[in-house]
Amino acid sequence: MTFLRVAAAALFSAAITSAVLAQDLTLTSHDGKVEVTGTLLGFDGEFYRVDTKFGELTVDGSGVTCDGPACPNLTDFVAELRFSGSSVMAEKVLPALLMGFAEQQALLVTHRALDSTGLVYELHQNGRTAPLGRFYFEIGNTSSGFSDLIADQADIAMALREIRPQEQETAEAAGLGDLTHARRSRVVALDALVPIVAPKNPVPYISLSDLALVFSGEIDNWSALGGPDAPISVHLPDTGSGLAQGVEDRLLAPAKAKLSESVLRHTRSSDLGRAVADDPFAIGISSQAEADVARALPLAGGCGHALMANRQTIKTEDYPLTSPMFLYLPERRLPRIARQFLAYTQSAEAQMVIRNAGFVDQAPETLPIDLQGNRFANAVASGASEVGLEELQRMVTTLRPLARLALSFRFEAGSSRPDAQSRSNIQHLAQQLEAGTLDVRKLIFVGFSDGDGAATANARISLLRAKTVRNAVLAAVETAIPDSIELEVDGFGEAMPMACDDTEWGRKVNRRVEVWVK
Repeated sequence: MTFLRVAAAALFSAAITSAVLAQDLTLTSHDGKVEVTGTLLGFDGEFYRVDTKFGELTVDGSGVTCDGPACPNLTDFVAELRFSGSSVMAEKVLPALLMGFAEQQALLVTHRALDSTGLVYELHQNGRTAPLGRFYFEIGNTSSGFSDLIADQADIAMALREIRPQEQETAEAAGLGDLTHARRSRVVALDALVPIVAPKNPVPYISLSDLALVFSGEIDNWSALGGPDAPISVHLPDTGSGLAQGVEDRLLAPAKAKLSESVLRHTRSSDLGRAVADDPFAIGISSQAEADVARALPLAGGCGHALMANRQTIKTEDYPLTSPMFLYLPERRLPRIARQFLAYTQSAEAQMVIRNAGFVDQAPETLPIDLQGNRFANAVASGASEVGLEELQRMVTTLRPLARLALSFRFEAGSSRPDAQSRSNIQHLAQQLEAGTLDVRKLIFVGFSDGDGAATANARISLLRAKTVRNAVLAAVETAIPDSIELEVDGFGEAMPMACDDTEWGRKVNRRVEVWVK
């Protein structure tokens, strides 16, 4: 019975009992000694998933013969994968990656529209009549993607934000397990939430605190922001959009604010950009990749230098409103071609495809010390008063001979657990170390803190965070890393703030672990 592998054990429910009674296939071991009868839940070209009286079983197809009306065609089997969710991922990011994957595998790609909200891509191999794989994309929004995944109407959800607690509870109740686990989601590309205004709008920048007040309606005139005496017109994408929900989760929730009822909504992001660009008194929030029609406003604060959303600040998460593009995955096994495609999305080749599509990739990249001048100047100018010159000198002496790796690790509010993008960064860094693709001899995990509390305590906390991230990376390594690579930790507490500590988002930006390499 080695060909049996229990995927999930469960007691009968009324629905499962009726399905089992259908008994639409029987799998028999080649020696005839073992028989499994039940309802076919899925076949990935290698393994059957069968609902049986023992619960859900996964059966290796190479060890059995199949009999019954539900038995798949093994000769011309076509693996199918269904995506649902974010329209920008369905229409731009995933198709670009699929084309890159097909080119790498020497496959032909055909695609067609199924209806106004659906696309299907087929991967063909020369000399084979049936396609190797069929990839369906349901074009909706992040909320509909999670709903379809939970309802088992999609295999993978495309999301522009993390799963919300209520969605996670519903997923667990539906038997999907913990979708917040590191291996249940992956980041395929990076973007950012960017405030945009008309090109002729005179306001040079906006703080994140003021931005939250604008979108909650507490600031409703440009004069409060140093602009003209004119009412502010506020624009966002539709309610179910991951970008709009990201504004609620990332901008308003930390400020304990609610979205203004006067917000103007747009179905298409291109419509939003044009509406803002044409109205000198409008402000909107757009994807960084689609903010070219209007003018992007830098984010600034009294304790930190102004930050523009660009490739560098998004990759490092120095820009506070980064917006990772997630794929949320089922716990069950996917077809081989689907697993190959998902592995490709994390490859070096895929990163160039993502960049060419106009989004921010996750390829390893180092930032020389001379590009960190603004941050070091800010550390001297606005570092906490408790941080003495000696500690600043120690930080500069430690980091001067190194280069910063373009990824950072930040933490969930009130927790030592890395946030979703950081959990993805941990997996990426572990894979790079294991594969030897990082051309470095030493990595130093450097922790920083916010300015709340005593400087000595914050220095100790920042060092503990650095150790936490280092240990998480080591735990994610499946085999071993080369002996030639040294891993060290250090912590400088509140010595290099990125933002003010007077808001929750500012404190979160300052609580981080960076990686410096040699």
